[in-house]
Amino acid sequence: MHIAEGFLPPAHAIAWGVASAPFVVHGVRSLTREVRENPESTLLLGASGAFTFVLSALKIPSVTGSCSHPTGTGLGAILFRPPIMAVLGTITLLFQALLLAHGGLTTLGANVFSMAVVGPWAGYAVYKVLRRYDVPLMVAVFFAAFVADLSTYCVTSVQLALAFPDPSSGFLGALGKFGSIFALTQIPLAVSEGLLTVLVMRLLVQSSKGDLTRLGVFLSGRRTRTRTAETEAVAK
Repeated sequence: MHIAEGFLPPAHAIAWGVASAPFVVHGVRSLTREVRENPESTLLLGASGAFTFVLSALKIPSVTGSCSHPTGTGLGAILFRPPIMAVLGTITLLFQALLLAHGGLTTLGANVFSMAVVGPWAGYAVYKVLRRYDVPLMVAVFFAAFVADLSTYCVTSVQLALAFPDPSSGFLGALGKFGSIFALTQIPLAVSEGLLTVLVMRLLVQSSKGDLTRLGVFLSGRRTRTRTAETEAVAK
């Protein structure tokens, strides 16, 4: 992921920046509301951002002009929902571009869209579906982190294929090449990230169970249906 500085054509860089902006703006509003209404969330917010920063800074050379690495966005998406993760991911990518020369300012919009927008939403969607059908929490956490990671790289492959189509086979040919190269490193990384995220969630369950309960992490489909039934019974 992390497309390098200056690697995308200007029109593509601008387009991805425009596409990412509404998600980030919405995320800022969600983050502001969360901090205002639940100031006790600040520590977990910082931990989620730090988790993303550390994991996504561990880069492995991959496709020319890009790299492979964990993303760390699945955990924050589960805890605080994808809009807030869009902000935390953007801050992470901005600091990495400025301090680590990892990614870049001109490609910030593209990197935000893949890692801070699509990744969290994809992972969160998988998490919610699995929990709705009462899949155990840690299994749902694993697949959320796994999908958040892989979906990021699928989008990055699309971004690169759009910018650099194959001379003979066009967009689809380029997409196949970029995707196959990423897959060599990214599938093992996604599995590793899923396992690490499960480990971190287990530690949070032990140390911050009250916060996780308030955030609704423990709610499954069965508990949600029970709570809804109780609410309806009281209303009657």
